Amino acid sequence: MKALILAAGRGTRLRPLTDLMPKPLLVLGEETLLARQIRALAQAGICELVINLSYRGDMIRKTIGSGERYGVRIHYSDEGATPLETAGGIRRALAFLRPGPFWVVNADLVTDFPYATLALHADEAARIVLVPNPPHHPEGDFALDEDRVRDFGMPRFTFAGIGIYAAHLFEKMPPDVPIPLAPCLKQWAEAGILGGAVYPGLWRDVGTPESWRIACEQFATPKSPKGSG
Repeated sequence: MKALILAAGRGTRLRPLTDLMPKPLLVLGEETLLARQIRALAQAGICELVINLSYRGDMIRKTIGSGERYGVRIHYSDEGATPLETAGGIRRALAFLRPGPFWVVNADLVTDFPYATLALHADEAARIVLVPNPPHHPEGDFALDEDRVRDFGMPRFTFAGIGIYAAHLFEKMPPDVPIPLAPCLKQWAEAGILGGAVYPGLWRDVGTPESWRIACEQFATPKSPKGSG
């Protein structure tokens, strides 16, 4: 069981917090965002992890290490100075993630979603988690027709940054080219191969200053994050 944690982003919206620190290493409740995801995946029995790197990737590698302290094995997929976007990052990491299916989760999430419950159905190539629309994204991303994701219809929900994917979806993509995931999800939804479910539990994308402030209050973390794992 393998998973990719997306940690290559610049975190521009959280400046100045991210001027000297990559967003995944911001500390929430005495633990980095990245360590929270690693532990959650390990608890779900997903113990072979890949972390993609770009902005201040060396800091992430030095802080997290081999994964031994978390009971997992961690590989790193270094994208260099220019991140490859989400789908491009997954394509770059395929060598570690095959044969699949594999999980992909954003590093900048605070959630209690039970990763072990996420599995592909027989007629799906991917399945994603949706959540009720947060205040900063009221229009949502997708609708659901039973458990099939659609790019039309109401009500709409927000993509949670959590999904499980078959490897063949990415194998024909050109390597080392920035490719966003959103258009791919829409294409797969149109083809009828994208499943999904709404998760009503704890979920917060801490990529905005307001969301980070609320999360800090909720978890009583100091305002000045430390680079500890």
